[in-house]
Amino acid sequence: MDVRNVGAEDLELICRHRQMMFQEAGFAAGLLRTMTDHFRSWLRPRLADGSYFGYLLVDAGRPVAGVGLMLIDWPPHPAHPAQDRRGYVLNVYVEPTHRRRGLAKQLMTMAEAEFARRGVEFAVLHATETGRALYQRNGWSQTSEMSKVIAAADA
Repeated sequence: MDVRNVGAEDLELICRHRQMMFQEAGFAAGLLRTMTDHFRSWLRPRLADGSYFGYLLVDAGRPVAGVGLMLIDWPPHPAHPAQDRRGYVLNVYVEPTHRRRGLAKQLMTMAEAEFARRGVEFAVLHATETGRALYQRNGWSQTSEMSKVIAAADA
């Protein structure tokens, strides 16, 4: 299996992997089409400027697994009291034909090494039910984060 960095040429692949990840998590197709359209516009400049980076695993010339990474501005926090940023892992996806071979674990090992190389001491991710056990086995732990969808204000 070859490894390569993601690049601008991977825009559609990353969008497809993200949509498949959420589809497998049970989200509705219509919602995901809307999300992907907006994600594509969001991702394009970040791939171009390198603020979205990551890795692809390639089998016989075909990308079969990927991980996206970002550095996010975050105030110093008890989990990282001397740093004003966090690593963020997103879009971890392995094609169904290549699952159960340790590829997601390999991607996460590379992600952690990349954050360490960049001097980042704390990273977060949002796990699907499918991925949660993998992350926990590799030392990731649940945090106290909560969320709420805020209704748009009437204009």
